[in-house]
Amino acid sequence: MAKALFHKSQRVYVKPVGTWVPIERVVPQWVKGVDEPLRITYDCGLGRLFQAHELVSEEAMLRLERSEDDDEDDTLIEQWRVVRRLMKWRSGEGQVSLGVQPGTYPAVATDDGANSGWRVPATEYDRDPARVEHQARMIAHTPDLFRVARKIAEFAAANPKNVPEELRPVAARCAKILRSVYRLEEETAAAE
Repeated sequence: MAKALFHKSQRVYVKPVGTWVPIERVVPQWVKGVDEPLRITYDCGLGRLFQAHELVSEEAMLRLERSEDDDEDDTLIEQWRVVRRLMKWRSGEGQVSLGVQPGTYPAVATDDGANSGWRVPATEYDRDPARVEHQARMIAHTPDLFRVARKIAEFAAANPKNVPEELRPVAARCAKILRSVYRLEEETAAAE
C-alpha cells in the first residue's frame, strides 16, 4: 500500500525535468476492496504524472546539499533503488512465497532513466528467484555501504591510535576496497 509523501501545493524539484514546481494534484490509484491506495502519483502541471522517486522536497534538497558538503565525491550521493518490472515470459506463480509482487522481477535503477541500471535475464531469474531478489537488494544498498566504508577508512587514517584493535582489519579492508574502486575509475578516465 502507498502513502502520500507530498501534498497539494507543496513545492518540489522534478528530477526528470530539472525544475521547481508546486504539486497541483495528488492522484491515488484505488483498488476495490482495499482500504488504502495501491499507488500514488503527483500532477505537477507538466504534462504527465510523476512518481514520488522523481520528486524531491525542499527539505530533502537542503539535507542533500548539506551532505554534498561532506561528500565531495558525486558517486557517493547516488540513491539507487529496486524497481519491479513486469515479466513478459511467465505469469509469476510461485513468487508469492518470496514476498514479492507476482508477475514481476527486480531491477536496480541507478539513475533517473527508465531503462538504466541492473536487470537480470529471464533464464537467470527462473533458475533462482530468491538469489536474484537478494542480489537486487545488495546492489541497491551499495552506495550507502560505500559511504560507510569511506567513513571508516578516513577515521582510521586520521586517528590510527584511537582505532580499536578489532576494527583495524576492517578499516584496512575498507581502505583496500576504496583504493580498488578509485584506481579503476582513474584507469578508465586515463584511457579515455
